[in-house]
Amino acid sequence: MTEELRVAAYAVCIDDDRVLLARGIEPDGPLWTLPGGGLDHGEDPLDAAVREVAEETGYTVEISSLLGINTLRQYYPRPNGGQADFHGIRIVYAARVVGGTLAHEVGGSTDLAAWVDLDRVPDLARVDLIDIALELERARPPHGRL
Repeated sequence: MTEELRVAAYAVCIDDDRVLLARGIEPDGPLWTLPGGGLDHGEDPLDAAVREVAEETGYTVEISSLLGINTLRQYYPRPNGGQADFHGIRIVYAARVVGGTLAHEVGGSTDLAAWVDLDRVPDLARVDLIDIALELERARPPHGRL
């Protein structure tokens, strides 16, 4: 079994009861997610969140607070045989848009960015991170974990 570790940073941007989302390109079809993604080697997580939001949405954001850290562990088959033991560490920040223009990423891991009404989120095909992050934003647990 191959062990895989991925550390990623994401931003929750809420404005007028809307949340900024990006649509990820997945093998089984598109899923909405938060703007964000994996850290480059040596990159600070806060800087990664700001960079990823810009890449995936066209916006410049300012991080206002750390909301929490979520971990994910799952097992899945590897394409060339065997199995992977995946451990994801997802760092979630609250952020606000301070510049830029909404744009869609070209040639990356997402293909669409949009402001989505919060009451429409439950109807979206989405990753679990959206629900986790919105609950972190709502609850603001002092230990950063639900």
